[in-house]
Amino acid sequence: MEKKLGKIETVRFGIGGYQDACIGLHVTLSMQSSGVADSKSAWDANKIKHSEHCKWTEEDRSKQYDEIMRYVSDLLHNAKVDSVDKLKGVPIEATFDGMTLKEWRILEEVL
Repeated sequence: MEKKLGKIETVRFGIGGYQDACIGLHVTLSMQSSGVADSKSAWDANKIKHSEHCKWTEEDRSKQYDEIMRYVSDLLHNAKVDSVDKLKGVPIEATFDGMTLKEWRILEEVL
């Protein structure tokens, strides 16, 4: 595992993710000369309808929506900002396993 320091380069809440069919938080993190994208999102109810063939329920989707909102609330609190657009430029620490982003966090101790 390797930790890298960086910042939130871009951030937005809306449609994106897999085939632009997910709603949630979409960020790009920059670290020195590299960058990585991350998303906390779920299938958008207006783009992906539930059917009997789905391996998930509407209750599962609602739980994911709840998790996304709590995640956004935690990010805003940790960054000491009051809106998603103000997360841009906030310092972060990202943990990688090889080339795979495992997790990232707001560097609260430098704010």
